[in-house]
Amino acid sequence: MIKGFKEFILRGNVIDLAVAVVIGVAFTAIVNAIVGSVFNPAIGALFNAESLSTALPVSIPTTSGGTATMYFGAVIGAVIQFLLVALVVYFAFIVPINYLKRASFRDKTSQADATPDPAPPTELQLLVEIRDLLAKQNVSGPGATIPQPTATGPTIPQPTATGPTITEPTTTEPNGSR
Repeated sequence: MIKGFKEFILRGNVIDLAVAVVIGVAFTAIVNAIVGSVFNPAIGALFNAESLSTALPVSIPTTSGGTATMYFGAVIGAVIQFLLVALVVYFAFIVPINYLKRASFRDKTSQADATPDPAPPTELQLLVEIRDLLAKQNVSGPGATIPQPTATGPTIPQPTATGPTITEPTTTEPNGSR
């Protein structure tokens, strides 16, 4: 059980996810500081409010006869914060990683172009290799013979020590002469 847990924790995906969460929390803190200290006061000044959390108030009546106030500036602030986090992640992580992937792909393709795969051997080259290998196997001295097949296989004519014998084909005439 502990071995399985150890394998799960040390798997690359879990470690990558943990790193992503830690980095995400750190960037969120930075973006919150930028939004809270820079953008909220700037947009709040535009809408005559101290910050976005109190900007763009809309009062609506309640069922009890009072009023409730909705602050749309807080929504605008959350959208700005989301966009800033997305921009930081895109420019800090995605763009450099894509650049490295493209560079790696270019390197691999340039190496592949520089060393093309050799063409496969032709049928003639393969036959020559087979002939040479068979010749090496059969050269164990003068009068070497090809091993005989078993009784169930076809018979192979045996060459003599001086070479194979060539016989003329015989034809039989209807009158019995050659």
